[in-house]
Amino acid sequence: MAHWLYKSEPSVWSWDDQVKAGAEGTHWDGVRNHAAKLNLMAMKTGERGFFYHSNEGKEIVGIVEVISEAYPDPKDEKGVFVMVDLKAVKPLKRPVSLEVIKTEPRLKEMALIKFSRLSVQPVTDAEWAIVCEMGGIAP
Repeated sequence: MAHWLYKSEPSVWSWDDQVKAGAEGTHWDGVRNHAAKLNLMAMKTGERGFFYHSNEGKEIVGIVEVISEAYPDPKDEKGVFVMVDLKAVKPLKRPVSLEVIKTEPRLKEMALIKFSRLSVQPVTDAEWAIVCEMGGIAP
């Protein structure tokens, strides 16, 4: 199974908002970048990802799970972009900040560092395990 990272500004959609959405989860919509779209299209039900607070906080705060694979984003009038549905799984015991990630040599190739503007990005199995460990949870 693949792993992912989803960025959201907490003032727009926060980890607490994701948790409040419950088991029904919520749409991960509004993605308007073709690379991010391809990542959404590659996702499979049951795959997990990090929930990252961007701009405000700049830290990984929780784990989400794909509960519905890619389908058309109805807000996209051109019909080019897709969305998936996600549900919250669990918070990290310790949020992992971008600053700390940048100091970890084993994460120097992580998309979060190399492609910082990409809103939906892949996470390797090794990166997943390292960040989970840093966050105080089992991978």
